[in-house]
Amino acid sequence: MFGIRFIKVQPTTYLLQYNRGRSKREGRGLAFFYFEPFTSLVAVPMESVDVPFIFNQITADFQSVTLQGQVTYRVIDPKQLAQLLNFTLDSKTRNYLSEDPQNLPQRVINSVQVLMQNELNQLTLRETLKSSSLLVQNVLTGLGNSKEINSLGLEVLGLSLLAISPTPETARALEAEMREQLLKEADQAIYSRRNAAVEQERAIRENELDTEIAVEQKQRQVRETQMEAERSIKEKERLILDEGMTGKIALEKRNRELVELTMENAKCEAETRAYQLGIIMKVFGGVDAKVLQSLASMNMNPSRLIALAFRDLAANAERIGHLNISPDLLSELINSEVKSNVSNLDGLDLDRL
Repeated sequence: MFGIRFIKVQPTTYLLQYNRGRSKREGRGLAFFYFEPFTSLVAVPMESVDVPFIFNQITADFQSVTLQGQVTYRVIDPKQLAQLLNFTLDSKTRNYLSEDPQNLPQRVINSVQVLMQNELNQLTLRETLKSSSLLVQNVLTGLGNSKEINSLGLEVLGLSLLAISPTPETARALEAEMREQLLKEADQAIYSRRNAAVEQERAIRENELDTEIAVEQKQRQVRETQMEAERSIKEKERLILDEGMTGKIALEKRNRELVELTMENAKCEAETRAYQLGIIMKVFGGVDAKVLQSLASMNMNPSRLIALAFRDLAANAERIGHLNISPDLLSELINSEVKSNVSNLDGLDLDRL
């Protein structure tokens, strides 16, 4: 009524009141009455704004990539921003009279896009896909030093890249190449695993061979020890045989000496007997044979005397006409001869025979 109106803004909105072209009041969260015909109101929001973006860029190797992310900013100097852009409110509808407030996020995105393109001009596609954090850091530094951002009284709070995507054809090519690389790595892993298995088998086989060699060496040592023991036993047996042979040789030598001594003694006895017989023969050399025969018949067995008598009879058989011999006499002579022979066998030295 009468052109007097009331306005109240939030604490996150900076409100400037101009009356007839001169600044009357300003500040956050103001509430006051004003006279509409002579008043202009400028409202600058100061809360942080999240602006998503998506745009295409070209890398240093002329490959197209799509960048998707979000930038966050806020107004830190509302008076400076109000001087460059029109944030004037409609006195009736309380809407902005221009499109500058709606175009402010696009200006920020344009600055991000320009800085991002400058960074991508130095990176290839592969480097771009691996350097999202580096891109964010460099672009944030560029925004902090941007004259346009600073002149608008803005502060960039954050920047994030949600996705860096190449074209579908390039993505398929990269996927194929990476797939081949992964397959090569898989083949290399299989080869390494098989090689490791072969190395393990070789190590196991070497250990087995070393064990067999050690066993063979032990067996050889055992055989050598056995052979050494057998040789020692045989050496001792040989020494025993040598000692036995030496003993037998010594015994044979003593036997030979005994035989020689026995022969010498027998020779001496024979010579003695021969000498005795020679003396006796010299003594009886001149004696009649009959006398000698009579002397030999002394103390002789009667049967022998009868035998001598029969011998004399046989020597003079041509002179005897008739001779009678009784069977009893012959039987007695035969029995006596048999007994004499038996007695002689009993006294005979069988060992000397």
